[in-house]
Amino acid sequence: MSEPSLFRVGGVLSADIAVPEHEREVRFYSRVLCTGERPLWREDLMNSRGIPIIGLGPRSADYEHLPLQWMPHIQVADVAASVQRAVERGGRELMHARGDDGKSQWAVLLDPNGAAFGIIPVIPAGAMPPSDDSASRDTDEPVGCVRWLDLTIANAAATRDFYQQVIGWSVQEVEREVDGERYSDFTMLGGDGNPAAAIRHARGTNAGLPPVWIISVPVGDLAESLRRVPEEGGKVIQTTPSAKGDCASAVVQDPVGAYLGLLPA
Repeated sequence: MSEPSLFRVGGVLSADIAVPEHEREVRFYSRVLCTGERPLWREDLMNSRGIPIIGLGPRSADYEHLPLQWMPHIQVADVAASVQRAVERGGRELMHARGDDGKSQWAVLLDPNGAAFGIIPVIPAGAMPPSDDSASRDTDEPVGCVRWLDLTIANAAATRDFYQQVIGWSVQEVEREVDGERYSDFTMLGGDGNPAAAIRHARGTNAGLPPVWIISVPVGDLAESLRRVPEEGGKVIQTTPSAKGDCASAVVQDPVGAYLGLLPA
């Protein structure tokens, strides 16, 4: 998931959240994400080429019923059918937008564990808005995107089955071992067969993570981003070292309690 514009069933295009203390939250994210010599994110949280990938909205009356979670927007073949399958399998429908013709346009759902996510139709190639300065940048240069998606949960196998049916992901097992006991976590594959997300057991180093979808986004200077997290009222929840001994990834909590993953560019 290294590129934001993955037009496929199961591809994660973007994510958003509606928050209280909106001005404080905008400051937190603009400080934490906009690190490095050429930041991947702008202060308005659009990526560095002006494309809307993550959205931070105020918690108005229309959104008070939504949980304080970053909600990934996952592409599905048929929004209405996915909503029906989610409800039949113990999920909940929080929002469901329909056009004048009654056709489903998008929906926000909760899985049986309370993790929130949005579903949208597969985006046609070329439908993303043009970037504001792409001509001046190397096309191979990293930009702000949703690079990975994780859900850590006690009943990982049942959760895997739920998302297979609702999203249309297929599954690749990943063998793990904790305290001498072997088990499998799950890499969820999109319609093109490439990895789109992970569903993991809340065991070992993952035991303390919340049962919500954690979107992971790249930053220009991960060490500096992590230094700024407590300065701006957040918490560093987990860091994972690389083979070189530096930080390979991190999970942070923002000032109002929402979780986000950070990765080096």
